[in-house]
This record gives sequence, C-alpha cells and structure tokens, in this order.
Amino acid sequence: MGFLKNLFGFMSKDLAIDLGTANTLVLVKGKGIVINEPSVVAVKVNKSGQEEILAVGQEAKEMIGKTPGTIKAIRPMKDGVIADFNTTEMMIEYFIKKINGGKKLASPRIVICVPYGLTQVERKAVKESALNAGARSVYLIEEPMAAAIGAGLPVREPNGNLVVDIGGGTTEIGVISLGGLVISKSIRVAGDKLDAAIVDYIKKKHNLLIGDRVAENLKIEIGTAIKLDEPLKTVVKGRDQVEGILTSVEITSEDIREAISDPLYQIAEALKSVLEQTPPDLAGDIVENGIVLTGGGALIRGIDKYLSEAVKLAVIPAEEPLLAVAKGTGAALEQIDLLHQTTFED
Repeated sequence: MGFLKNLFGFMSKDLAIDLGTANTLVLVKGKGIVINEPSVVAVKVNKSGQEEILAVGQEAKEMIGKTPGTIKAIRPMKDGVIADFNTTEMMIEYFIKKINGGKKLASPRIVICVPYGLTQVERKAVKESALNAGARSVYLIEEPMAAAIGAGLPVREPNGNLVVDIGGGTTEIGVISLGGLVISKSIRVAGDKLDAAIVDYIKKKHNLLIGDRVAENLKIEIGTAIKLDEPLKTVVKGRDQVEGILTSVEITSEDIREAISDPLYQIAEALKSVLEQTPPDLAGDIVENGIVLTGGGALIRGIDKYLSEAVKLAVIPAEEPLLAVAKGTGAALEQIDLLHQTTFED
C-alpha cells in the first residue's frame, strides 16, 4: 500500500486552491492558474432524489435567479466559509477532474487558502471537502499571508508589512513579519455586503427591486469610494415595488458611493483596529512601506484614497489585486516542503 501511495503521489498534480466566496481559482504546480471561475454550482434533483451537477462556474452563475423549480443555482461559500458542504465538495471534485480532462487525478496534495477568522470546525470542513474530493493531503494557508506573498511582499524578512485583502465574503487584514502573522483580523464585510447595500439603497431611494448580479455589475461599472469630479451614470432595469411594473432608473456613481459608505466605513475601522494593536517597531516599518491592497475590492474607484485618508498612511493597490491571493497560494505550493513547518496548518 505504501508503494502504491507513493506511486500515486508521484503521478499526481499538486494543486493550490483559492476557495473564494465569489470566485474559485485553481493553480497546478509548475503551470500557474488553470481555472478562474465563479464559486457557483447548478444542480438538478433527479427522480430518485439525488442531486446531479448541471453546471459549475460561469455557466452556473448565469443561471442565478433564472432557474425553474427543479434546478438550483447554489453559491456554496458564504462569508468566506462553507455554507453547503456537499456542494462545495462537488465543486472541488469537478474542478480537479476538469484539470485532468474529465479524469480523476491520482490523489494530489492540495494547498487551500482560508480566511484568518475560520473556526476549527470550519477549517475541518474545508479539509474534509478536499479530502472527500480526492486529495491525498490538505494544507491550509491563511488569506492575509497568501495575499502578501502574492503581492510580492518580503514576508520572510524582519520587517513589518500590512496587507488588506477585500474579497467576496471577508476582508482580511494582516501585519506580517518573519514569515508569520503578527496581528490579523478578519471581518465578514466585503464584496457581497457591498452588493447587498446597493440592493437595499436602490430599493429605498428608487423603489426599484434589483438582484445581486445587477448590484455587482453596478459596483463594477460605476462604483466609487470617493466623490468623483464627473459622476458616472448608467440605466438599471428592475421592478417597481409599489406599482409592480417593470421599469428603468438612472443610477449615478454618487448613488453607489452613498450605498456602500457604511460597509466601507466598517473596513476602515477594522484597519484602524489592527494598526492600534501593531507593535511600535513594526508600525514604523508600515509608515515607511505603506499598506498594500488586494482582492476584488481593491478595484473600486478611489478605495486606496478613501482608506489612506482614514488612517493617514499610504495605501497602494497590488499590481494584480484580483489574483494576489491565488498567486500567493500557488507560490506556497511551489515551496510546499520548505514552508511546511512555518506557513501551513496541517
């Protein structure tokens, strides 16, 4: 059995997975990112009551809010944690098979990035999902560390570096020095909460009912954290909650700025809290180096200026903020044996 296990290990493709609330990215050792898809699974219940996968990723996301009663479009991750264990397992297994042309890989080692604030129960659920999907062994790396590595910060040096990763389900803030997290904070306020705030705002101000996908598109197209010299505008369609008729309304970037002001304030307050707890010597390094911003939230117009004004420090978006966590998880995978003792949690 030991010989077979070693043989399968030799044949397997080790993987790194950024299991995000909004998107899942999968990297193959030596190849980089091979999958970047929404974390959505569409399932159909057959006559025997069993769930069958209809679609995963982008194709499944297109079905959200449009499915008949026999089909469900599920986002198995919520606020950075597994909300639907079975569907998460199906999604991981599907992506693993997709990498190998529909065949099941021979028991890969998998590194999975997880939010800092996960409980032991939630961490166990992540590991079991990957093991049940066919992994030989599973290692967890915390999101602030992965984000810092992916952003190119010198995490193993005796210098303080601060990273803020605004993802889909959580915002992760971490002060890193000598390969470890000195101070870290995870709050469940991020992209999804911004989308929900936009839905609520448009409902209250314009009596218009829109879905989360429309809100996300508004955030991307005209979203801003600061007042713009020239406001952006777009027309959004939805249902008037008073009249019940389909209608359209012009929405401006000022609307979106007002809509997302409260969740952005919560992110700024969490950042202040981490800075207040940072040891003086490391704080001096952060004043000199600035704060690095990663995650999809880093793409919101003016968010670097918004946070910089809140904490009176330089805030610099990473070069590819959307890919930073995945790249950092992949970099850790490339050095899995070297970093095993300090970076990973078994």
